[in-house]
Amino acid sequence: MIAPLVFGVVGVAILLSLGVWQVQRLAWKTAIIDRIEARLGADPVPLPTAPSREEDQFLRVRATGRIGGPELHVYTSAPPRGVGYRVIVALELAEGRRILLDRGFVPIEEKDAPRHEGKITVEGALLWPQETDYFTSVPDRAKNVWFARDVDLMADALGTEPVLLVATASDDPEAPMPLPVTVNIPNDHLGYAITWFGLALVWAVMTGYLLWRIKRRTD
Repeated sequence: MIAPLVFGVVGVAILLSLGVWQVQRLAWKTAIIDRIEARLGADPVPLPTAPSREEDQFLRVRATGRIGGPELHVYTSAPPRGVGYRVIVALELAEGRRILLDRGFVPIEEKDAPRHEGKITVEGALLWPQETDYFTSVPDRAKNVWFARDVDLMADALGTEPVLLVATASDDPEAPMPLPVTVNIPNDHLGYAITWFGLALVWAVMTGYLLWRIKRRTD
């Protein structure tokens, strides 16, 4: 009975440790999401001098500058309005800095419609979206259709800093529809923890049953 007992104890210990690890991951991920939601709910501040992807992600800011010139159009959807494009432009600040501005959503038929140019004040959140992977299509520059907000690539195309401000409000009454900045971080660790703890219980029961069968045969 020693071998199956050791096998059972080791198996239960491994499964329990995986469950505990997922509980720890759950607490860590929940803390991150809570911090992001608190940051998105805070009052806007002036744009930092040197925004950082690590420190300023989701930071609420207010900025005044001028927009105009070429737009970049990112194919997306906005239920219930259907599919359309995010409108990305360069925002030139008073001190001469240029950053990317995500003005919001327009339906397909308004892709190339004229829009406000000139001075604008916007509020929103700084964002460096992770929307590209191996399967993301490259931009169709001839048709000006992008398939992800690749901050570095867009900054190079518009000659701006690699900083994206996603507008949630502005003083342009006819601005594209702002899309909400949400916390899109998967947090499935509770389900994983329940699965590992459940497997540990099953393993323990099966080990106990096996030991009982062995004991009966040896009595």
